[in-house]
Amino acid sequence: MKLATRKQPLAMTLGATLFALGTNVTASAATFHPHPLFPVTQYTTTLSVSGDSADIYFPIRSDSATSQFPIALMLQGAFVDKADYANYASQVASYGFVVVVPNRLRTTLNPSGEEATGLIAEQQQVHEVLTDMVAENAKIDSPLKGLVDTQSLGLLGHSLGALVAISATQEELCLPAICTAGYVKPPELKASITYAGAFGDPQTQTFFPIQNGNTPIGLIAGSLDGVGSPRNTQQTYSQVQNPPKVFIQVEGANHYSITNEDNLEREPNRPTLEQAIATETIARWSGLFLRAHLLNDRDALNYVYHTGDDLDRNVSTIGQKQPIPEPSAGLTLLAVGVMGLGLRSYRNQN
Repeated sequence: MKLATRKQPLAMTLGATLFALGTNVTASAATFHPHPLFPVTQYTTTLSVSGDSADIYFPIRSDSATSQFPIALMLQGAFVDKADYANYASQVASYGFVVVVPNRLRTTLNPSGEEATGLIAEQQQVHEVLTDMVAENAKIDSPLKGLVDTQSLGLLGHSLGALVAISATQEELCLPAICTAGYVKPPELKASITYAGAFGDPQTQTFFPIQNGNTPIGLIAGSLDGVGSPRNTQQTYSQVQNPPKVFIQVEGANHYSITNEDNLEREPNRPTLEQAIATETIARWSGLFLRAHLLNDRDALNYVYHTGDDLDRNVSTIGQKQPIPEPSAGLTLLAVGVMGLGLRSYRNQN
């Protein structure tokens, strides 16, 4: 349910934006449908650089199509197998991306200083997967032969993987156990959108500034997350130094609403939003965010920053974007993006 107190200032802001833009946004909102664009197929391979086993989901293009698809690297939550993201990854791929989901098996130190061995994402995967996709794209017998836009990469992540993805958008602050010494953000990295992640210390409620440069950041949280907290994700959003940025809350979703099934052992809260609906919602917003910033899709941009939370009854957003040129008139700039009302008042009244 959307609260009227939240929508009134939003409507006022939209009204001012529409006045500045004329009728283009109105017409776009009336005709745009945020549905998947491609059928998807999948295969499993061993990545040549890292040796990681990976599931790769990619669009099936028509014989006449010549377009290539950007890469979306999915960084897994701690101890969550790549197969558990099959529904999410395939749905993101349907928006026009080659989604790579590796299993990174390694040993590192946990926060208490003890060794932990298992599926644990890390920062260097960004560079490794870029190199792997260049190789796959050139390999004669690869299903991806000639299909990949190797100059364009978006990051996805869940929980610990979200922390890794956020870390990969910057070079100034490296966190133990997930970062790579001497990491340099690659120019191919164009955007990052994650689920159930926070960048800081939730115990002390200390959240670190995110020096993301020109890399747009999207943060999605479930309102019933009992492992992390949607408040921590929102605090992380406030620390993103450079827009575009957006915080998206999925009402009734928990920490594992992004995976194929709920996790009854690790998540104390049961979701009220059906798993399939929650996963589709998270994937749709992820896919459209990447389309907006990797493919300059103006309809997707409008959905993410202006109209989406009015159209999706399960979602509330806060967003900020920089003006960008209008395609029909290079000298005209879009008005600043909508800054939604904080979600704290929304939660307090429910």
